[in-house]
Amino acid sequence: MTDPANFGQTLLETVRSLPPEKQQEVLDFAEFLRQKTTPKKPRRSLRGLCADLNIHISEEDIAQARQEMWGNFPREFPE
Repeated sequence: MTDPANFGQTLLETVRSLPPEKQQEVLDFAEFLRQKTTPKKPRRSLRGLCADLNIHISEEDIAQARQEMWGNFPREFPE
């Protein structure tokens, strides 16, 4: 392992000695590792995102919308 005090310089020199396409691969891999180690923010639920809109949808509303959307959809397909 390289001396921690000189690690950055050694890494930079090593990457600079590579051809440009390999430098790009090193950069891509470093970005991948950075994203992998960055903690992700938890996603908000759809209900949480719409909470301030004051929209209340009932089961009946959903059933009616499904019926309107899929009511005329053929159950069997002709061959």
